[in-house]
Amino acid sequence: MEMVTTTRTVEAVEIPYGTKVMLPQGTEVRITQSLGGTYTVMTEDGYMVRVADKDADALGKTPGAQTAPVPAAESSGPITREDLEKRVWGELETVFDPEIPVNVVELGLVYECAVTPLGENSYKVDVKMTLTAPGCGMGDVLKEEAEQKIAALPCVKEVWVEMVVDPPWDPSRMSDAARLQLNML
Repeated sequence: MEMVTTTRTVEAVEIPYGTKVMLPQGTEVRITQSLGGTYTVMTEDGYMVRVADKDADALGKTPGAQTAPVPAAESSGPITREDLEKRVWGELETVFDPEIPVNVVELGLVYECAVTPLGENSYKVDVKMTLTAPGCGMGDVLKEEAEQKIAALPCVKEVWVEMVVDPPWDPSRMSDAARLQLNML
């Protein structure tokens, strides 16, 4: 946990409500999590907010420093459906719950990932995912982040991430790695 002072006014998303707020320049915040290209910070008054990587400079950080560039395709030819599906799962593993230092895949929030060919070397990706709590306001934020990361992959022409509530999430969906990370083993 690192204390920093915002170097400029910055847009953030209030956790868990998902509402946009502005942190004024000079606001002291404690960075509680910096994973997957986002920063979760706690304000002096006890509010938890998420700052996007594009605004990392407002926290004295370098935008893009957390995210690795998308690796090039292993061959110079077309990307196969299977290869793209692996890369989509890899991108989903960079989407983190803002309150829990575990990605949405390890938390068991991703129910389905389907990659469908649209034509020569172009694909549609459909993802069904949920939240740890159905009323969490961060759903749209996580959905948008997943869509942006998947859409940036080569050959992806369409992306649809659907937030579902059925079946409801429960801790049994978490991977052993997530349980270990959260001291639940």
